[in-house]
Amino acid sequence: MILSKIWTGMVLIAILAALFLGRGTHLGTSVLEGAQSGVTLAISMAGAICLWSGVGKLMEVLGLTRHLSRLLRPVLSRIFPSTRKDPKVANCLSANICANFLGLGNAATPMGIAAIRQMKRPDKPGLATDEMCRLVVLNTASIQLIPTNVAAIRASLGCAAPFDILPAVWITSACSAGLGITAAWFLGKVWQHD
Repeated sequence: MILSKIWTGMVLIAILAALFLGRGTHLGTSVLEGAQSGVTLAISMAGAICLWSGVGKLMEVLGLTRHLSRLLRPVLSRIFPSTRKDPKVANCLSANICANFLGLGNAATPMGIAAIRQMKRPDKPGLATDEMCRLVVLNTASIQLIPTNVAAIRASLGCAAPFDILPAVWITSACSAGLGITAAWFLGKVWQHD
């Protein structure tokens, strides 16, 4: 709701500024060009997103996500203690992390929602637990091994080597996820709730 108000405010400010400065025709041209560029970009990214979503589904069918879940279990059990008791939460979280590793935030979202539903406390349905908050932070600042969406955007814009950003992506995503989880853990300890 807040984001839609911010977006609407920005659009209104742009329209008013263009009219005030006498550049309404420039604004109209820019709007049409931007809409056309958006559609072109979406169509050019669709192929890469389909490819990597298929790879993610193939990993699930072949059982690679289960193996990754076993590999991630020591880390997940420290960040999300409920995974020790509930294997469904562990499977949803590992599938979510696999999708984020591949840079498929849109494919990771349903798995993250499934994990949140499994973590929900029946005695307090409207309360977000500390684990839920950590999952939201981890999804927002996910560690990406293969940034497929960014690479697809770079390729669609004519970049000859769209994956040359890998070292920078690895470092920044590891730092942002690590700092985010640490901050969420610390704030969960500072503001205890029952």
